[in-house]
Amino acid sequence: MHADDETRILPSQADDGVVRRLRAAGCVFAEDEARLLRAQADGDLLDALVTRRVAGEPLEHVLGWAELAGVRVVVAPGVFVPRRRTTLMVEEATRLARAATAPRPVVVDLCCGTGAVGLVVALRTGDVELHAVDVDPAAVRCAQDNLARVGGRARTGDLTAGLPHELRGRVDVVVANVPYVPTDEVRLLPPESRLHEPVTAVDGGPDGLGLVRRVLSEAASWLARPGHVLVEVAAHQVPDAEQAARAADLVPRTVRDDDLDAVVLVASAR
Repeated sequence: MHADDETRILPSQADDGVVRRLRAAGCVFAEDEARLLRAQADGDLLDALVTRRVAGEPLEHVLGWAELAGVRVVVAPGVFVPRRRTTLMVEEATRLARAATAPRPVVVDLCCGTGAVGLVVALRTGDVELHAVDVDPAAVRCAQDNLARVGGRARTGDLTAGLPHELRGRVDVVVANVPYVPTDEVRLLPPESRLHEPVTAVDGGPDGLGLVRRVLSEAASWLARPGHVLVEVAAHQVPDAEQAARAADLVPRTVRDDDLDAVVLVASAR
């Protein structure tokens, strides 16, 4: 860039009121967020969106969308926002769905939230039968909006209790992005998560593995042979999570991605 060009550009950036407001509120990527917000609205509506963000609302809730593995998904206020680390689960689940022996693999997304994981797996795999379940009606409405593009179905229910009975023994891949933060550590989460996402989406019980154990135990009888359950865990939880898989008569293995800071337990039917 020519020095004269830099002189002309920097003052306009310095005078950018949106960036200043975001930076003052502690937004590390204020310039990027300002660009996204401006693409969404202008005038009074832009000001309203910036005000919501400055007040601490997650950017994805303000925008109304989030991105997972390059796919944009609808996000509603109060619904868990998919994290970048979950890309590892998507990649592994896609590989397993593509390897399924059924002509039309059955994929189930438990604790689905926005339905982002199941949606991306379906888009990457091709023709799948996709079912999603969440206990939160707001999440189910959001997931149904997202899954409509691939013909998927979202239902309200408590884990596998929300699945149609005819799927038992036919499911090729279960993905479950369940909460795995120990109860005593929830208070340490960033305010965006603690204040704007349901506690049921982040609190995994005393050791963080309460729902992981339930998913492994309940999903085992729904699996085809072969069939697989995938859950995210923290690195220090791997031994206990693998033991939970073995207790459910499943064979565990662990997939890691240090760049994403992600660990996925894959538990397979015998």
